[in-house]
Amino acid sequence: MALRDVFRFRESPESETSKPFLEHLEDLRWTIVKIAITLAIAMALCFAFRGTLVRVLQAPLHSVDQHVGVLRALGITDSITISFHLAFYAGIVISFPLLLFFLAEFVLPALTLTEKKFLFPAIGVSFGLFLAGVLVCYFWLLPKTIVFFFHDTRSLGWEPTWTVQQYYSFVTRFVLGFGLAFELPVVVLALVRFGLVTYEFMARTRPYAIVLIFILATIITPTPDVLTLVALSLPMVLLYESCIWIAWFMKRRQTAR
Repeated sequence: MALRDVFRFRESPESETSKPFLEHLEDLRWTIVKIAITLAIAMALCFAFRGTLVRVLQAPLHSVDQHVGVLRALGITDSITISFHLAFYAGIVISFPLLLFFLAEFVLPALTLTEKKFLFPAIGVSFGLFLAGVLVCYFWLLPKTIVFFFHDTRSLGWEPTWTVQQYYSFVTRFVLGFGLAFELPVVVLALVRFGLVTYEFMARTRPYAIVLIFILATIITPTPDVLTLVALSLPMVLLYESCIWIAWFMKRRQTAR
């Protein structure tokens, strides 16, 4: 039923006939194939530079303490397994604009010519926000979070000895989660643009949205501590609040026209 709703949305409103359900499934299949091929190429490229990826992601760790900068590999195949994981996540980052384009190409083929002109700028803004979230997390939030846990561990009389599996799992989920959190304005404004969400609805349901944001941040954050939860939730709440004002501006502009 959900697929049928999406497929109905893909149809041009002025068309007299709709495409058969199987043709929509064929379009979906080719979209998945294109996404898989793009991600595989990006992943292979990133895997070739896995040494650079390791040094980049481990840089915040070395700034904390020279001793804890040496990670421990407990598994025999950790070098290959973690390299594949890092290549996969890095592949998502560098191929993000193309992945967005393929998804938009499938979901929104019924856009008018004027609306399609805004597609590439929208993808550019979306990728810019995603990259901004990744960079803010990597250069500002991630080092502070690592320092906090390092000193908190020592305050209990324990010596921090982190494994490569734990560290890279924490870093990749944290950084990518923060990047995806910065996509909130694009998602909300797209819903407003297509009339699925209004300014009044967003303003009225603000308290519920804040609760949902905290629940989402709880799922995304790699650790259950309050500091990390607040650090991820607060920017999302501010971004949602900015979306309300942007939606108000869009409505006011349409009314003026």
